[in-house]
Amino acid sequence: MSALAFANPFHRPAGALDLGPLTRGLVMVAGTAMTALCLLAVARAVLGFAPDLPHLQNLAVAFHVSTVIPCVPLGLYLLLAPKGTAMHKQLGKLWVALMVITATSTLFIHGLGTFSWIHIFVPVTYRAAWLIVAKARRGDIRGHRSEIVSLFLGALMIPAVWAFAVEGRLMHTMLFG
Repeated sequence: MSALAFANPFHRPAGALDLGPLTRGLVMVAGTAMTALCLLAVARAVLGFAPDLPHLQNLAVAFHVSTVIPCVPLGLYLLLAPKGTAMHKQLGKLWVALMVITATSTLFIHGLGTFSWIHIFVPVTYRAAWLIVAKARRGDIRGHRSEIVSLFLGALMIPAVWAFAVEGRLMHTMLFG
C-alpha cells in the first residue's frame, strides 16, 4: 500500500479487516480532533499557559491521564492502519491493556465506592476488552472489529468529550485555563 493510500483511506479498497467508509470517517474525525485537543491541552500545561493544576496532586488522576492520553492516537492509528500485521497485533495488545489500566485507575480517583455516571465505562471497558481478545482468538474478526470501534468511540471518546467540556475537570482546565 502506498503512503498516499494510507493518507487518504476513503479512496482505498476496504479489505476484510477494514472499516466501512462511514465508520472510518467517524473514527478519523473523532480520533483526530481528540488527539489534537489532547496535544494542545498538554502543550499549554507544559509550557505554563494553564493555571495551577491541583488535580495532578492526586496520584490516581495523574496515573489515569498518563495512561488514557496515549489511547487516543494509538487507537486511531490501529483503526486506520493495515490489520493483521505483527505490529497491529502487538500495538493492539498494548492499547487494550492501556484501556483496562485506564478504566481501573478511575476507581481510585475519588476512592473506592465513590462513583458517578461516568464510571459505567469501567465495566463496559472490561467487557469489551474480554470480547476483543476472545473474538480475535475465535477468528470472529467482524465481532472483534465491532467491539474495538465501540470501545474507541464509546468508552474513550464520550468520557474524553466530558473531560474537555466540563469546567473544573483537568483537561478543561489545561485547555481553557
